[in-house]
Amino acid sequence: MTTAIPTTMPAWVRRTYGPAAGTRIEQLPVPVPGRGEVLLRVQATALNAGDVRLMLGDPLLVRPMFGFTRPKNPVRGMDVAGTIVAVGPDVVGAERGEDVIVELPGGGGLAPYAVVEASRVVARPPDITPDIAACLPIAGGTAWQALDAAGVGLTGQATPRVLIIGASGGVGTFAVQLAVLRGAEVWATCSARNAPLIEALGAARTLDHRQSPLSDLPAERFDAVIDIAGGIALRDLQRLVAPGGSVVLTTGDGGHIMGPVPRMLKALLLSIGRRPRIRSLAATSRPEVLRKLLALVAEGRIVPVIEREWPFDDAASALAHVEAGHTVGKVVVRAA
Repeated sequence: MTTAIPTTMPAWVRRTYGPAAGTRIEQLPVPVPGRGEVLLRVQATALNAGDVRLMLGDPLLVRPMFGFTRPKNPVRGMDVAGTIVAVGPDVVGAERGEDVIVELPGGGGLAPYAVVEASRVVARPPDITPDIAACLPIAGGTAWQALDAAGVGLTGQATPRVLIIGASGGVGTFAVQLAVLRGAEVWATCSARNAPLIEALGAARTLDHRQSPLSDLPAERFDAVIDIAGGIALRDLQRLVAPGGSVVLTTGDGGHIMGPVPRMLKALLLSIGRRPRIRSLAATSRPEVLRKLLALVAEGRIVPVIEREWPFDDAASALAHVEAGHTVGKVVVRAA
């Protein structure tokens, strides 16, 4: 028996840019899928730092895409696990009743229903729960693409030594596990409180660079550095990498107006005529990577780290927790 789709729904909304404290529940129309789109009944939504940046409208550089004075989509939540409950015209390869995961561009996951292009969804295996699956798209995909950009795990490559800066967040916990699976010896920076977790994920050594500066490490110690946390001088990162290696920046480290652009430009200049290169990663939604991540989870080879789950009725608190900037692993909001 097919459950009727309502015409309205409660959603967590912030009509203007600002902190999570201004997020409120409003009744919104349930979206109708257009050509090539599907309607999802949301089961779980994982939050990311990107959700907070969109909520704050920070940096100003992103506002032409997401709204100059207020967000075009006032509902946050980009990583979603759900079930397809309706399909629009010309949808191929996605069926009503199918369980899927997806990255929603611009958000919309903190609501019972969301609409998205059918080409973006990836089928969720029945043995992977919605809360686990929802953690994968942005954080897992960014970690995967960062390791690819650094050349970690290339065929014929000897055991690489990789330094992951900011290993205890969503991207970092995936990056540690994936680097180990690719045969790397992983060193990771995190607080002393989080060191046991990161070591349990496979890191050979952990260090708190606030207590033990990276400048104390020998030069050319690593084949790759993945910088997730930011805040460290690019020349200091470059010094740590052996010739032929790479520094990959995944962080949006930067100012309120231009965001990461000045650091990206400096990285480009520092890479001219010298090695190692510094690469700035702009991770994109890649369904083929998401399928590989799902397979690794199903095989028990990687495990998303979920710090805490919030009920839908308390989603604003989940946003505030991520906004505070001390999340370990992932934060998930369960469906209404």
